[in-house]
Amino acid sequence: MEIITSRQNPLCTHLRKLAASGSYRRRSGEFLCDSPKLLEEALLWKADLHTVVATEQAALPPIPAGIRVVQVPADVMASVSPAQTPQGVLSVCGLRPAALPETLAGKRYMVLDGVQDPGNVGTILRTADAFRADGLFLVNACADLYNPKTVRATMGAVFRCPVWSCGVAELRALLSASGLPLYGAALRSDTVDARSLDFGRCAMAIGSEGKGLSREMLAVCDQTALIPMSEHCESLNAAAAAAVLLWEAARND
Repeated sequence: MEIITSRQNPLCTHLRKLAASGSYRRRSGEFLCDSPKLLEEALLWKADLHTVVATEQAALPPIPAGIRVVQVPADVMASVSPAQTPQGVLSVCGLRPAALPETLAGKRYMVLDGVQDPGNVGTILRTADAFRADGLFLVNACADLYNPKTVRATMGAVFRCPVWSCGVAELRALLSASGLPLYGAALRSDTVDARSLDFGRCAMAIGSEGKGLSREMLAVCDQTALIPMSEHCESLNAAAAAAVLLWEAARND
């Protein structure tokens, strides 16, 4: 096992940049995972694992040959980990290919429109994976999928559930070519109770935490849906709304 004791080591600089910068992650083609759980998930789902960094006290699972394994003291781990309380294990993985498919053969997809909170994006991906959605679309400046906070919130779903970033026009063209209606969680003249929708094959759009769905996204929705709730509640958190729609869709399978 390689041992690094200096915070100025090039690997440490690389780890800090991966944690801090989306543009650096894209240039380097790598992202950072900051827990033993994420390392276990990366190994389980055969992610493109490049490097493992751990403290002496950390218990590592068997690491396949060819992957760089580095031991660092606790102070160095604290200097490179994006977590306030480091868990003693970091791993570096390659970014997953993100090219849009020509058609979508699955049953259900989730669309996020300007959802900027990394925790919400990660939680929604985790929930989409749990309810067997076939993929997630990030539209209109959503939080970076590979932000460490997003990755942590996915609890490993980042290695399993496909995610694509695209514009509204690209999304609409792909859904139309695939025969998938787009349902938006919003209010307008055609809004129906979400429980009355046909979720057999569809895409479901959730808007930003503060503004909801954008005008551009609303313009391409085939139907808008209302989640019934108490009259004194104005709205749900984006992740909660996504969970309700995904559960409603899955329970009818």
